[in-house]
Amino acid sequence: MKILLVEDSATLRHAMSQYIVEAGHTALVAESGEQALQLLEDTPVDMIIMDVEMPGLNGFETTTLIREWLGSHWIPIIFVTGMSDDEDYRKGIEAGGDDYLIKPVSKMIITAKIRAMERIADMRDQLNRLNQELEALSQLDSLTQILNRRTFNEEAQKQWLLAGRKQTHTSVLMIDVDHFKLYNDHYGHPAGDRCLKSITEAIRSCLHRPYDLLGRYGGEEFVVLLPDTDTAGATRVSQCIKNAVAKADIAHEVSPSAERVTVSVGGASCPQTSGYSLEDIIKAADRALYRAKHSGRNQYKIDEMTAHRTVVIAHPDDDVQQLASACLQPHYNLITADTADEALELALNIRPDLLILSPHMRDSGGRFLADRLAQAPRTRATPQLYLGHVEEPPPTQRPSVNLPFEAEELVKMAGQLLGG
Repeated sequence: MKILLVEDSATLRHAMSQYIVEAGHTALVAESGEQALQLLEDTPVDMIIMDVEMPGLNGFETTTLIREWLGSHWIPIIFVTGMSDDEDYRKGIEAGGDDYLIKPVSKMIITAKIRAMERIADMRDQLNRLNQELEALSQLDSLTQILNRRTFNEEAQKQWLLAGRKQTHTSVLMIDVDHFKLYNDHYGHPAGDRCLKSITEAIRSCLHRPYDLLGRYGGEEFVVLLPDTDTAGATRVSQCIKNAVAKADIAHEVSPSAERVTVSVGGASCPQTSGYSLEDIIKAADRALYRAKHSGRNQYKIDEMTAHRTVVIAHPDDDVQQLASACLQPHYNLITADTADEALELALNIRPDLLILSPHMRDSGGRFLADRLAQAPRTRATPQLYLGHVEEPPPTQRPSVNLPFEAEELVKMAGQLLGG
């Protein structure tokens, strides 16, 4: 250990320095409190032995300044003094001392005190290491050892704000292991865990910059944030991930779409973060992932974020669907659904900005689609617009456009609900 000895007496400095060296430590010396403070500015030490009675700053005053300067970083400080009453002892402890020795101090006593403080310092260092490890573990997914969802969101938000200040492109990828439930059921959960670890390494191999973020977002779903990356860059990373997973060559005998484990990737790229939130780009990547999965899986879809919002039109009448689509196509990204069950699945997976639906669509259980959407946590805040006559008794009330509708009326109502 490096031990700083602060002592104004040359005789005592020499003697106690010898004690420190003979105990196997390095002695650094200061003749005054002021000199000790200067030395500590440039030299880290592990322990301080402090004389109390010194000209200028005394030991108590020097210790108080040292404790303020070190903040939460603790090093043991032992006072050495000729004062022995209880009041002096109290002042020493309040100033920040850890032990209090009365002069004259023998070699045996000072060596024993150094050894005791060394053990305490070692225990402190070990505790600090354990706390650091626990903090790191709390930020990581226990299985894959990548960022968990909470920590990913926290770190991604910092990158998102930085991109806003620098006005740089940002991309997000959502990655889903195809037919993973079938894999787990067929091969067992231990094999499923090994599969997810292999997928993690495959994804990680495609991320080469220290600020690229990788997190586990759900059971078999991963998320990647790529700062300073445009659509072309997000496409290259997606292709790399697809190839790396294929190279892992994990058998999947029960997959309906491939003989090996594959992934679907959905990406969104935002030229500038102004006007968008991190949730917006993740939601856009989620929509692209849904399209990749429903286009056959084992592929990627990358979207460029624009001012266009996503609207789901759910109506059992094909003519009404086509007319509404023709009116709204220039203004929004459109997805259509013929049944309430299909519309509900779409809404839960892609989280559209607006739902336009027939007021009397019911799911296979006979429940109104509008009410199901209003009750689901992922869609309850999504605005809904009825397209069609609302008859008695009506379902949950929503803004509506009656049939037959005027194109301008539908566009205007949709714009109002979207705040545009």
